[in-house]
Amino acid sequence: MSKDITPDGSFCPVFLEPTDPIQVAADKAEQAERQAAQAAQAAIKKSAYKKLAALGLTADEIAAL
Repeated sequence: MSKDITPDGSFCPVFLEPTDPIQVAADKAEQAERQAAQAAQAAIKKSAYKKLAALGLTADEIAAL
């Protein structure tokens, strides 16, 4: 059930939709999954940087790769 919250004098109607608890849970799960993937990518990048640095490469040389 949507609620009309259109301001007076507005040409475009504005409705407030109630949130769906199932969609909210799905959105939170997706966000957590995305954050975990970003953390994994950061760990892989850090590991790769350490390995390249151990070979004696400078930061500029690593960036060029």
